[in-house]
Amino acid sequence: MCSDANKSAPGALKILVIPDTQVKPGVPMDHLTWAGKYIVDKKPDVVVHLGDHWDMPSLSSYDKGKKSFEGRRVLADIQAGNEGLRMLTQPLLDEQEKQRRDKKKVYKPRLVLLRGNHEYRIIRAAEENAELDGLLSYELFNDKELGWEVHDFLEVVEIGGVAFSHYFYNPMTGAPWGGMASTMLKNIGFSFVMGHRQGKEAYERHLSDGTVQRALIVGSFYQHDEDYKGPQANHHWRGVVMLHEVKDGNYDLMEVSLNYLKRRYGESE
Repeated sequence: MCSDANKSAPGALKILVIPDTQVKPGVPMDHLTWAGKYIVDKKPDVVVHLGDHWDMPSLSSYDKGKKSFEGRRVLADIQAGNEGLRMLTQPLLDEQEKQRRDKKKVYKPRLVLLRGNHEYRIIRAAEENAELDGLLSYELFNDKELGWEVHDFLEVVEIGGVAFSHYFYNPMTGAPWGGMASTMLKNIGFSFVMGHRQGKEAYERHLSDGTVQRALIVGSFYQHDEDYKGPQANHHWRGVVMLHEVKDGNYDLMEVSLNYLKRRYGESE
């Protein structure tokens, strides 16, 4: 069990991983503020959001090849996601403003946001409906204006020898790699972190040359239950993950559950 100290060893990084947040109208979002406060308290070098922040249920039909569009619902989906990301980022912005005012060193973590397949629904809708061209785009999201470094759907970002993406796919077929984390690590061949799949699964393997390869799948950081999953399939792990001592593809893994964040930050509000 690793300690949650604020400093990493020389050359190593501390990375906070935020799984899929799936924000949509009508769901609770105060956990995003809790995560933002955790960022300020623990001061990771990097924060990586794995994507599917904007759930975009109004455009779910595009995943099935259907063409339907309800402008008011789409706008409400976008506004909900924008407010959720503001809530996540606001504690950091407030802390930075206070540090500037007090003439202290300003904490500036690298904020990385990976677009998921839910955000990509906007692009699919625009491609399949000519009348939406120019109306629907990623520019409607507020991620960049809040200071996030944004990467397109399925782009891979390497940090500290670990590859981050919303999910990884078979380059021969284009289909997402499936199976357990151990199987995926064998197929992918390098340390990776991905979201997309609900719950949490981790695996590591030690090679004969001393290399350590690690797989981490975390896809749930939200409070609401998904109706489509039914009463037996909503009990998966939810939270964020801190990767300590990240270097050369290896790290110390620390889980930070949604329940912990609620006790630490929610009940003190």
